[in-house]
Amino acid sequence: MRSEEIKTILESIGRRPSKRLGQHFLIDDSIIKRQVERAELHEGDVVLEIGPGLGNLTEEILSTGADLVAVEQDPDFCRFLTRRFGDRIRLIQADAVKAFLPEFDKVVSNLPYQISSPITFKLLEEGFDTAILMVQREFADRMVARAGTKDYGRLSVGVNLKAECEIVLKVPRCAFWPQPKVDSCVVKLTPRPPPFEVMDERLFLRVTKAVFTHRRKKISNSLVADGVIRGMIGDDPASKASLPYLSRRPEELTPEMLAELANAVFELTRDRGRTS
Repeated sequence: MRSEEIKTILESIGRRPSKRLGQHFLIDDSIIKRQVERAELHEGDVVLEIGPGLGNLTEEILSTGADLVAVEQDPDFCRFLTRRFGDRIRLIQADAVKAFLPEFDKVVSNLPYQISSPITFKLLEEGFDTAILMVQREFADRMVARAGTKDYGRLSVGVNLKAECEIVLKVPRCAFWPQPKVDSCVVKLTPRPPPFEVMDERLFLRVTKAVFTHRRKKISNSLVADGVIRGMIGDDPASKASLPYLSRRPEELTPEMLAELANAVFELTRDRGRTS
């Protein structure tokens, strides 16, 4: 679907692309095909598409014979999608960040930039076989970043905990209408168990958040800046000194090292429980 076709459709339903909702329509058919090919869809697969918009990607997904569940928040787009696809798709009008998601095997979506982070983590909690997601290039760089690089942070660690992530396609901004200010990337997520021991996942994520919230501080200062973690460590200087990597900076710690740190905090609370 070319830009002129999209303009005509939007005019017919009395709409314009919303900057607030990050509505940029992918108009390069070759990229749409390559994106769907990466998902390796087969007849019988249940595919989730978030934010189908006017259905450019939707049509290509359906051509594989897969079953499609689409979650779209915009009521005008939902009415158009119903007219275009009828009962060929299961359409849910909802905010995908807040909505209960039905069961699915794979995800193929061009994510609105504003919800890329919450949707990514929500999907990783839900579980799936493969996800092929179009995201802002900066976001993709952060997803795959390694320790010691400028893009490495809380997102990198959180994704690494749950899945293998790779950038499979770079997409220039000219592939969209209206053209966004930034380029995009297609990333592939393949869920797997954590590649390191995590005694308490919630604590691991809390420690990760604490150290990267204060990424210019040493680990020792970042931990005590978080009231909950400070309470878990306690006032005993020896307890704090027993924790690893206290003199390091956040970007120096690999996900494995962060897990070691979080596990040490967890052990402190468990040891106090045994002696109380």
